[in-house]
Order: sequence, then C-alpha cells, then structure tokens
Amino acid sequence: MSAPIVIIGAGQSGLQVAEALRAEGWEGDVIMLGEEPVAPYHRPPLSKAYLLGESSAEQLTMRTPEVLARKNITLRTGIRVERIDPAAKTLHFSHGSSLPYHRLAIATGARVRPLPGADLQGVFGLRTLDDCTRISEALNTAQDVVVIGGGFIGLEFAAVARKKEKTVTVLEAADRLMARAVSPIISALYVTLHTQHGVALKLGVKVTGFTSANGRVSGVTLADGGTVKADLVVVGIGVLPNQELAAAAGLACEGGIIVDACGRTSDPFIFASGDCAAMRLDDGSLRRLESVQNAVEQGKAAAAAIMGKEKPFIAAPWFWSDQYDVKLQMVGTSAGHDQAIVRGDQAGYKCSIFYYRQGVMIGMDSLNRPQDHMAGRKLLDQHLSPTPQQAADEGFALNSLLQQQAV
Repeated sequence: MSAPIVIIGAGQSGLQVAEALRAEGWEGDVIMLGEEPVAPYHRPPLSKAYLLGESSAEQLTMRTPEVLARKNITLRTGIRVERIDPAAKTLHFSHGSSLPYHRLAIATGARVRPLPGADLQGVFGLRTLDDCTRISEALNTAQDVVVIGGGFIGLEFAAVARKKEKTVTVLEAADRLMARAVSPIISALYVTLHTQHGVALKLGVKVTGFTSANGRVSGVTLADGGTVKADLVVVGIGVLPNQELAAAAGLACEGGIIVDACGRTSDPFIFASGDCAAMRLDDGSLRRLESVQNAVEQGKAAAAAIMGKEKPFIAAPWFWSDQYDVKLQMVGTSAGHDQAIVRGDQAGYKCSIFYYRQGVMIGMDSLNRPQDHMAGRKLLDQHLSPTPQQAADEGFALNSLLQQQAV
C-alpha cells in the first residue's frame, strides 16, 4: 500500500498508536504529525517536577526523532493540519500541501479552557512545555500567585509555588476542591493539606476579571467586589477537547470525538484516542478521560482496530496527583456511591477510601498507600469486591481475594 497510516498528534496517545501499530505487525509507513516543535514528551511532570526544577526538558522526552526513525516512524513537528477530506482520504496543511492516508488516527488532545480577559502579561494556562517554561521564568520574580481553579492542575501548581515560598491564593467556583473528580472526603482532606502549607483557599467565589498596570496583571477581581493581589496568575478551569478538525470532517462529536471501546469513529477509516476522544459506554453515555492510562490504552485499542483486531479498552480508569508529599491515587469512581469506608490514618494522609454502591465496591482513593491502589485496580478489573467490613479491617489482605479467585 502506497498511502501511510497518519497520526495527527504527537503526544502520549499519538505515540502509543504509532508504536502499537508496529507491535501489531504494520509494515507500511507511519507518519506522526505534531503542532508543537518538539518530540513527544511526558505531560504529568510539567505541573510538578519540571516547575520545581527537578527535571529538564530533555528528561521529559519520551522518544527522540532518532529513536522513532529506528522504528520506521516518521515524526514531523511544527506542522498544522488545516482540513481532513474523508472522501479523498487526504489531509490538507496550513502551508498549502497535502498528504494522503490509508488510515487516519486523531490524537489531538485538549487545550486549556479560556477565561475572558486572560490575555494580560503574567496570566498563564498550564498545558504545554512552552507554557511551563514561561511560568517557570515568571515564578523567579513573582511573589503574589493566584490560581484560578481548584482542580488537580491548579492545586499541583499551588503546591509548587508554596515550595518556592510564594504567597498563594486558590480561587475555586465550586464549594469544594477537585469537585468533579473526588469525593467530599478527599476534598476536605486537601483543604486541610493546603491550608497547613499556607495556601489561602477561597471556595464558592466567581472571578469577574483582572486588574492591570502597564499591560501586566496586578490582581484578580471577584463578583463580591473584592480583589486578590497578583503578579502571576495560573488559570486551571479545565480543558476543551480538540475536536474541531474531526467535526469539520463530518465525524460524530459530542464533548469529544465519539469512539467505541476500540477507538473507531463514525468514519470506518478514521480512529481517535486520548484526551480528544469520548467513548460511548454500554449504557449509551459518553466518557472522556484525561489520563496517561486512557491515552495509552485507547492508543493500543485504536492501533489494533486499524489492523482489524478487537482489543477494546475496558479496564477500570485510574489517575494520580502529587501535591506536597502526598500522592493521591484513584481507581474506578466515587460518583454515585452510597457508602464510603476509610482504611488507615486520615490525619496522617496515609489512608484509602473505598466507595460502595449497594454493597459493591465501585472505586477507591488512596493517599500514600500504593499497595492498596494496585490491589484496587486488580479487584475492579476482575469485578471483585471486598465487603465493607473487610475494607475497614487493616488486618485483612485485599490481595487474598485475588488469590481466592485464582484458586
């Protein structure tokens, strides 16, 4: 076949599609297109180790162009796809050229949700390596830092800024932290954690704009008439999936490019994975996940489907967040639980919370208890559930349920 398999997006999921295609036996050309001018890199350390100066840009790189070339994967960086023509199976670029494809994988990721008025100097989103490089430089001279949004990214950055001894205020519109992702129990623990580290938390507040001096941010204004002093602002109010290319090409999109568990879109020759993809679940609902696990596993599933194989991504979703010296690891969901069981030391941030619905475990959050987390992942994937009594009992070995199943 003369036409290559083309991947739009050179992040975690795009890279996974490319390498999984080779693992699945594809011998034709593979071309990966990235808008950023750099090779694929790890994003999770951006809001943590990279901003703290504990890792370099080079250390974030997942695969250099030379390594990819040895796998016969062509990486083109700094290139923007203007239009997809599904009828002609061709991509058109902003500089006027075009590229035919045999199959197309879209892994365009997501972008920071914009906030009106956030175009002042000193106001940043935190999504890319370039974002973090500019924030890191600004942190050197900033003192009054404001974070708009009390989600994972915002709180991870707040922890970094406090470690750098900055004055930090977090503004969150909801009445609790990380409300879209964690239970009220975890939210309350993180209020205490950040307060103990000197972060000023303002919950249930609405940001209305910014004050400035000479084109540079000087404060954040609130609906109650107050102003929070700031010489550096990070906006972390969520992301938007980059679905515009797909939608313009006629693909079904709804809060992401709609895919099945194998990454297939509404076009039989186009697949999607990662932050830009919304998977249709068995009950008809859509789920779009923003995680390394999702990017990797959807990428593998899409590559297999391109090769005509069925390897659906059905594992329980898991996530993590590092803030100060506390690692939060989540698996499954806490949404809709009717019972929560705590195992371990909440006050010492070394505990796990098991979430149940009608007596069946649906999720687990672990603080500095990685063994619990790993057991929880295996239990959920095998549809096993400890009883609430077993979950609460520190002496009960969660892995014993797995051993019983094996027997």
